[in-house]
Amino acid sequence: MESDVIHLRLSAGLAAALLLSPLPAAAKDIVVHMKNQGADGAMVFEPSFVKAAPGDTIHFKPTDASHNAETMANMLPAGATPVKGAMNKEMVLTVAKPGLYGIKCMPHYSMGMVALVQVGKVSAADLAAAKAVKLPPFAAKRMTAALAKVK
Repeated sequence: MESDVIHLRLSAGLAAALLLSPLPAAAKDIVVHMKNQGADGAMVFEPSFVKAAPGDTIHFKPTDASHNAETMANMLPAGATPVKGAMNKEMVLTVAKPGLYGIKCMPHYSMGMVALVQVGKVSAADLAAAKAVKLPPFAAKRMTAALAKVK
């Protein structure tokens, strides 16, 4: 009988510990639209800045025709896999590595169609490296605004 009481107490204690322990955060799905016209002008990603956590998935959806989304080789965390979406197709980016992911629409890159995905915490060195990347003038202007949102 005493062993049954101990077993019940241990079971109740284990159950309470499991209920009170924090559950892992569920990965999020985030949608970014590729648009001919948006709040920031012509040829934009909306939103153009996304804050994500490792494991989140970002869906770049072509709201208007003639767009693609692809990662920028010179603005990608070390070890992250580059992704290149097809024209007029959704590009799905599942982020695993913390850092900054630069995104561009290749046909409209020179027109400033860029976005930035921040995954987790970003070091001062990574932010400085991203700010040093050379981009076409309109893309640089929009990327500078996105980089100012990194915290």
